[in-house]
Amino acid sequence: MDYIAELQVAILNLHGCSSTYVESVPVTETFNGETVWQGEVEVFDIRGHPKAKRAYAWGHVTREDDQARRYVTVLELPPVDSPESAVKIAVASEIKNAREKTKGR
Repeated sequence: MDYIAELQVAILNLHGCSSTYVESVPVTETFNGETVWQGEVEVFDIRGHPKAKRAYAWGHVTREDDQARRYVTVLELPPVDSPESAVKIAVASEIKNAREKTKGR
């Protein structure tokens, strides 16, 4: 299965929506002058969701020594209105989750 098809399966599994690939958009997210995320965000039109008409998705290898991929999908719902804002929200969520995990230790 190719990368775009894998992302479409992730959108279907996570959000219950079928999707059509639209485009790839390069995104670089910085924080305090440092790059915290850089890559291609895949844009999809989606069908079957009551509010969202578009989804943004990307995947990355979970560990350097592992071929497993982790997929991130973000629906275009406020405040998300672009590939850049999708990455910003996803990165902020990952930082928040990481902080909560370290608090619990």
